[in-house]
Amino acid sequence: MKKNISRRDFLKLFGAGSVAATAAVAGCKPSSTGGYKGSDDYAKQVEPPTDKMTYRENPKTHQKVSLLGYGMMRLPTIKSGSDNNQRETIDQENVNRLVDYAVAHGVNYFDTSPAYCQGHSEESTGIALHKYPRESYYVATKLSNFNPASQTREGAIKMYHDSMKNLQVDYIDYYLLHAIGGSGMDDLHRRYLDNGMLDYLLKEREAGRIRNLGFSYHGNIEVFDYLLAENDKYQWDFVQIELNYLDWDYANEINSDNTDASYLYAELQKLGIPAVIMEPLLGGRLSNVPQYVVNEMKQRDPEKSVASWAFRYAGSPDGVLTVLSGMTYMEHLKDNLLTYSPLHPVSEEEKEFLYKIAGELVDMETIPCNDCKYCMPCPYGIDIPAIFVHYNKCKNEGTLPVNEKDTNYARYRREYLIGHDRSVPKLRQANHCIACGQCVPHCPQSIRIPQELQKIDEFVEKLKQELG
Repeated sequence: MKKNISRRDFLKLFGAGSVAATAAVAGCKPSSTGGYKGSDDYAKQVEPPTDKMTYRENPKTHQKVSLLGYGMMRLPTIKSGSDNNQRETIDQENVNRLVDYAVAHGVNYFDTSPAYCQGHSEESTGIALHKYPRESYYVATKLSNFNPASQTREGAIKMYHDSMKNLQVDYIDYYLLHAIGGSGMDDLHRRYLDNGMLDYLLKEREAGRIRNLGFSYHGNIEVFDYLLAENDKYQWDFVQIELNYLDWDYANEINSDNTDASYLYAELQKLGIPAVIMEPLLGGRLSNVPQYVVNEMKQRDPEKSVASWAFRYAGSPDGVLTVLSGMTYMEHLKDNLLTYSPLHPVSEEEKEFLYKIAGELVDMETIPCNDCKYCMPCPYGIDIPAIFVHYNKCKNEGTLPVNEKDTNYARYRREYLIGHDRSVPKLRQANHCIACGQCVPHCPQSIRIPQELQKIDEFVEKLKQELG
């Protein structure tokens, strides 16, 4: 089953039952559950225990790290301004409430970046954590030097020190070279090697201002293999990889530059390097699988959420130090706490069940957007993720107006256009894209963003013309 579908087939993987959850995770829907198709998962949600969190030991420091890590990339926001000039600011009061609840239930690992939340995630994280004793939590952040100004030695060093200032700390527990491999070896040399930044960070680790040094891998196996081959020199303390029950065997089918998680994990295991896991839900897609898959999961365990299957899978390997989740809503935080307090690892039979699902999720087509917002901000104000999220939501729900012979076509067309205008202000829609391409190198899923925006723009214009 491992390699019996083509790349083209795999790109059809996530239609009916996939990316609508992306909107939920990003806070694009107003409901308290974040708009999950499976919102009933939380209808009878119980309070998670405060003393059952599963911890993994860092083999270098012997510190206990919570298996659930809080990803601070999709923080709750407050919207203000007009429809065509909307602004979003972080809802700090809500962030504080979520972090307090997480800490009270055993979470001690918090992952952020200078690139998250349009540059405000680190500051928000620092505010939420500052009241706690410094030794009681572990903070991870990244050298997210994507722009030319931050790729000079001076610019990169400034970003590093700004992170400590924003986080209100004088050392960083887990520091990462961010998004390694996405643009190949040239990018690695430009951002970290030729400017001397990796040597600088190694010295910072020696000085104790960085306690653990690693990198997050986003494609191109040549870079991954190179950095591990140089492990005697760099002594990586951890590596962050994408791992879930689809990526385990199918990551290369999504993007030929990517490598299956089974290989990445095995290579880290050979060197005794702990893995930090990102995208356990593939941007929310594995929490909104098709209804027939939901039914199969519920038959096996009616009390567990769909998302919990993916989180249990991601947390089961012994070499996993922590699993990151961007939890915008309290319901999602509680659900993940229930999954890991304590973790019940997936059995071999359950693994086969999940691999069977992965093999069955073929013949569906969406845009593989994880709503990570790395493509933002667009210099022309386009809300790229929101455009993709709305399209995928309708595709996921089977209401995309594509078949004119469908008796529901007229209704689907009207609902799509109304929902499109509600989700994306007119001045931020795809028709304003000039195909500058600035967003493309930042996309970890290697989406051809301008081309996809053009397709959606043409699709929307066709629907409007039909209405006259």
